[in-house]
Amino acid sequence: MPIAGSYLATFYNDEVKTWDVVIVGGGIIGLSLALSLRKQGAAVLVVERHEPGGEASHAAAGMLAHCDPHTPEKLRTLAMASAQLYPEFVHELQDESGKQVDLRREGSIILDGDGCSLCPDAQPLDAQQVSKLEPCLADAAGTAEFWPEGSVDPRALTSAALKAAKHRGIEIASGVPVTEIQVSDGRARGVRTARTHFPAAVVVNCAGAWAGQIRGASSFPTRPVKGQMLSVIAPRRDFLRHVVRGPGAYLVPRSDGRILIGATLEEAGFDKRTDANTIQRLHQAAANLAPDLGQARMLEAWAGLRPGTPDNLPILGETSLPGYFVAAGHFRDGILLAPVTALLMTQVVRGARPEFDISAFSARRFQN
Repeated sequence: MPIAGSYLATFYNDEVKTWDVVIVGGGIIGLSLALSLRKQGAAVLVVERHEPGGEASHAAAGMLAHCDPHTPEKLRTLAMASAQLYPEFVHELQDESGKQVDLRREGSIILDGDGCSLCPDAQPLDAQQVSKLEPCLADAAGTAEFWPEGSVDPRALTSAALKAAKHRGIEIASGVPVTEIQVSDGRARGVRTARTHFPAAVVVNCAGAWAGQIRGASSFPTRPVKGQMLSVIAPRRDFLRHVVRGPGAYLVPRSDGRILIGATLEEAGFDKRTDANTIQRLHQAAANLAPDLGQARMLEAWAGLRPGTPDNLPILGETSLPGYFVAAGHFRDGILLAPVTALLMTQVVRGARPEFDISAFSARRFQN
């Protein structure tokens, strides 16, 4: 596999193993890219500071919200393209891992929306239609729409990606925070940790909210944006079929009977603690949408750290240091954008022209 010009296969030199590509970060972005590069013949190592599955990936709701009007305009083409890639992306992961990831394609019901969906197939709904689609919901008032979106269980998705990665011979180093990019002769040569180093021809920073904390090369202005969520047991079978987005909360059903309720957007640094009052407010907001949820038993409450950037756009592509690439800062859309990110970053790392224009996401936009 030709990578970044002419840096070739795995070899051993004085008993030090070297990889074609080291990916920093084992969330869904890093794992998806690792799988894509491995298909092209690269020897890949994924280095994750925690456990593979990733901070934001494990905590996400899993809405594939490619129709969301809050998606930045420059990101909409990639969001639409990634949604189209998702069925095949999931099929491959399930086939290789033997795990189901609960991809649901029933669509979303948007309550009290502003009618500005980006989806050409969005359908307006009156109160009677909303009630027919989801009898559990409170009487609808105001504008409502149906969006043909999907959802997926992010924990099952990342678990399947991890198993598929191991099946393909991708190596995983977990619980190993990368401290700096190893640089020699003006190019990236691997990564260093507190105890060791991992040599490679190419390094890709997929470290999410931690992407800017790695020394030795370009600094990326990623930051953690905290989101608190909870899950409850549905009051009865088939209680909720569609994702529901309404004032104060959204509801995401799972096929196993769970319903996820989220989520907050908080500038709280790397603080992952949940707040009982905040969780209670989310639960009440969910009950305002579907009254029977007020008595639903809570299973779990948690907080995740989304990787934000100053302009709410991801950072994708090569950096000013040869051999060093970045795919980070996906904010609320990491699950949705995983397939298209893997596709485009594989093309960039191999020195090919990316299928879509990613110039708006260049790391250079943050450099003076």
